[in-house]
Amino acid sequence: MTNAEFEEIYNRYFSIVHKYLLGLSKNEHLAEEMTSETFFKAMNAIEQFDGRCEITTWLCQIAKNSYYTYLQKNKKMELSDTIPEQMECRARTIEELMVDQDAVMRIHGILHKIKEPYKEVFMLRVFGELSFHQIGAIFQKTENWACVTYHRARMQIEKEMGEY
Repeated sequence: MTNAEFEEIYNRYFSIVHKYLLGLSKNEHLAEEMTSETFFKAMNAIEQFDGRCEITTWLCQIAKNSYYTYLQKNKKMELSDTIPEQMECRARTIEELMVDQDAVMRIHGILHKIKEPYKEVFMLRVFGELSFHQIGAIFQKTENWACVTYHRARMQIEKEMGEY
């Protein structure tokens, strides 16, 4: 693969990988650093990409593994449990709340408490903007499994948000 071809991949998928890592880390600087590392690793391993999955799936897998390796090395598995002051949000949907920064912080706090795979599927869908097909491929499950898991996560978040 030529540098120009890889540059095209980088330009096309950078924002997806960055949003995914930002959703995982909740830290802009770390997400940028990990995105760069992801593409560096991808560039070195591009010849091993066999096309059995979408390139976004492959890149997000590299990103996820890089992020978890980073956490293990830095022993920062637990995120801050601080939650901003409460706000009324009963009438809004999760998607509408994602625009509101206070609500985003609250949702991240709730996400921190949700068990896997619900947390990761929700983050891949909302922050990574991946399709259910792509999410299913990451977990080596069906598109339907990804859809059901996402909606269960969303219901958990809406329940928690309703309590605020």
